[in-house]
Amino acid sequence: MDNAASKKPCCERIREFFVSAKFLIYLGHALSTWGDRMWNFAVAVFLVELYGNSLLLTAVYGLVVAGSVLLMGAIIGDWVDKNPRLKVAQTSLVVQNTAVILCGVLLMAVFQFKEQLSTLYNGWLLTSCYIMVITIANIANLASTAMSITIQRDWVVVVAGDDRSKLADMNATVRIIDQLTNILAPMLVGQIMAFGSHFIGCGFISGWNLFSMCLEYFLLWKVYQKTPALAIKAGLKETDDQELKKLNVQKETGNSESPAEGSQLMNETTEVKTFGEKSSCCYQMTEPIRTFKEGWVAYYNQSIFFAGMSLAFLYMTVLGFDCITTGYAYTQGLNGSVLSLLMGASAISGICGTVAFTWIRKKCGLIRTGFIAGVIQLSCLMLCVASVFAPGSPFDLSISPFEEILKHLFGDSASLRESPTIVPTIEPQGLTNKTIFEEGLQVKSYLSVSLLFAGVIAARVGLWSFDLTVTQLIQENVIESERGIINGVQNSMNYLLDLLHFIMVILAPNSEAFGLLVIISVSFVAMGHMMYFRFAYKSLRSRLFLFCSLEQKQDPNIPSFSNSV
Repeated sequence: MDNAASKKPCCERIREFFVSAKFLIYLGHALSTWGDRMWNFAVAVFLVELYGNSLLLTAVYGLVVAGSVLLMGAIIGDWVDKNPRLKVAQTSLVVQNTAVILCGVLLMAVFQFKEQLSTLYNGWLLTSCYIMVITIANIANLASTAMSITIQRDWVVVVAGDDRSKLADMNATVRIIDQLTNILAPMLVGQIMAFGSHFIGCGFISGWNLFSMCLEYFLLWKVYQKTPALAIKAGLKETDDQELKKLNVQKETGNSESPAEGSQLMNETTEVKTFGEKSSCCYQMTEPIRTFKEGWVAYYNQSIFFAGMSLAFLYMTVLGFDCITTGYAYTQGLNGSVLSLLMGASAISGICGTVAFTWIRKKCGLIRTGFIAGVIQLSCLMLCVASVFAPGSPFDLSISPFEEILKHLFGDSASLRESPTIVPTIEPQGLTNKTIFEEGLQVKSYLSVSLLFAGVIAARVGLWSFDLTVTQLIQENVIESERGIINGVQNSMNYLLDLLHFIMVILAPNSEAFGLLVIISVSFVAMGHMMYFRFAYKSLRSRLFLFCSLEQKQDPNIPSFSNSV
């Protein structure tokens, strides 16, 4: 088959690729991710603009989103497992895009009539609009989570089949699409809002999601048609087989009496009782709690538990291109132009990491790829640790990290010290202080912030290689009937550690304590990779044990595994 395919003309092979299920998944994912990135970037800007350039609504939105996924991750995954693939994908798609469209229309109305809304009912109508925007946006994010689990964790595995190399290539391509859209989509919507208005930006995003929803719906149907295996789902197949058996028994027996009629009646009575218990109001009300518990127990019992935990621990970090790192960069004198270049370099580094993943996996295997990626990431993050103690660093443990919180809560009277004033000093040993004065001019060293971002950007190679490794380990080692709920719990774990990192920043918000946050972040990354090293050691050891056992059965003269160890 491969030889016949290679003999086909180039144009025909290109045409076959563009109509294949693999390309259609890429195209649908690109459309979906583009819309998500535009919305995630724009909604934060919209909320800041609505609340008078305050971060309050943005912080509330982030907290609601993280808390919802944390609580609902297992339930969403269980819903994905228990329903047909096409129904799950189409429902998630429609709910997500409809919620974004509604949210965009509501924001357009608020931007247009904000002054009138603020005067009605003492401003409560405007507050209700804020609550509705955050609620609808949260629903869109939950639907996006279901869509991500369905396509990236299930459909991709089925389309790849039993070919692990194909699965690795598809995972890497999907991640490259994520990296590119993460840069280009915010740039586009940012330019629209800059040269137009926030009203126009809301209208553009709503229109895009309406167009994208229709096209993605069609692409999902085409992929489903081209991949018959998607119609078969492990969790639903057993139920279908049982129903078919019951129908066959009824056709064979008809209405005639049989000796087993009494036992059949007893079984039917038992089934009715069980159904009655499950349909009771109390049972249905407590079902989400049971699903939540069962999901976390199932996640803990997985063979890849430590691998999944290691990935979650990487979310407990300030060493990423988010609002926290960007804010710190502004305090260190970097402008928006420099930051945009750094974000571009970060994306290129991430793409290099995805390409490196496919190459290293072919050479060393999947489990060893994660080990190598962990070593690369930790080695690069040592530059971030060095930046804490480099010239130009504002790191100062003598300043209480709680001082700024007390200032906001109780006023300046609760401050532990007065506002710092820079006093010109002479340092004979060179540039050892973060700020010095020469001839009345302030001269600042950028060595610390340069080392910080050099480490963050270089570490993206190892980070994305490691992320793809754990993703494929979950895809390969979790049974089909549990893919949804396990990936849902994995998302919950990721959001839990992400929440903890935001709480950490809230407790130490001043730039003098950022160095401490860097050290804590690197410590959590190290702990995460230690968990993965434990998983890798146990997995490779069990494989070696199985190999030696098979070899010993074939040749009794070979020493046993325990003796060789």
